[in-house]
Amino acid sequence: MKDQTVLPKKWTEFPIIAIDTETSGQYPMQDDLCEIAAVKSVGGEVVDTFQTLVKPREKMSDFIIGIHGITNEMVQSAPKIDEVLSGFIDFVKDGVIVGHHSPFDLGFLVYDIEKQGLEIPSQPALCSSLISRNSIVGPPNHKLQTLVKYLDLDGGQAHRALDDAKASLQLLMKCFEKKGVGTFEEAFKLQGSPLWWKDFSIRGKGLQSQQWSKVVEAIESGKNLEIIYSGGSMKGKKRIFRPVSVVCSPTGDFMVAFGEEEPDQSKRFYFKKLNEAEVIP
Repeated sequence: MKDQTVLPKKWTEFPIIAIDTETSGQYPMQDDLCEIAAVKSVGGEVVDTFQTLVKPREKMSDFIIGIHGITNEMVQSAPKIDEVLSGFIDFVKDGVIVGHHSPFDLGFLVYDIEKQGLEIPSQPALCSSLISRNSIVGPPNHKLQTLVKYLDLDGGQAHRALDDAKASLQLLMKCFEKKGVGTFEEAFKLQGSPLWWKDFSIRGKGLQSQQWSKVVEAIESGKNLEIIYSGGSMKGKKRIFRPVSVVCSPTGDFMVAFGEEEPDQSKRFYFKKLNEAEVIP
């Protein structure tokens, strides 16, 4: 369900909840959440927070640890995602969330929500990255830490979930102030369109598309996939790949896979060009 009743409401009179996640890698299904946080606000004022480390299934690489600073020792005694996710969803479900690159966060969160059989929130979602691109002129890029410095915001510790969530909320408030945003409808117009939690439902898309269901089956069973793809140098030819993840994106959903020719090089295959997909027993 997509609840559109919030759209005409003033953002000052309805909870906005800034979220952020840190992960063990780049892709949902293959990688895991290792920290989740949320900052609940009303009228721009923080009223509550949520934060927890999460123990991933596998140890994290030195490269990933170098990004967020969360070590394997720090998460060794942390709860698993199935122990904390329902509490997180209860915290955010009655508000409009915002994250910097929130489609990334939603991809990880919705996959775990569906695995646990929890209800996907029905409220629309904001992305402070998309909104900042239509609001803030001048910075060299629109990465969160670049904007924190450019706007002289309190960024806290970069790439830790709670501080990044707080920074995302501050950034959103700056954008609303700069553009005179009064309602959520105006906010989503500035963003381009609403983002919806359900649009990141891997299970839901699997029910609608045979290609989706075959890709997900192959990933979850650890099997290879024979595909026919209508793009690239081998257009229309059968090829075998090992899929590891799917990514739901407003610009086009895609599969991440490794081929036999280049086993260490991942490739993206967009579902709109994926003509056939069969799991290899």
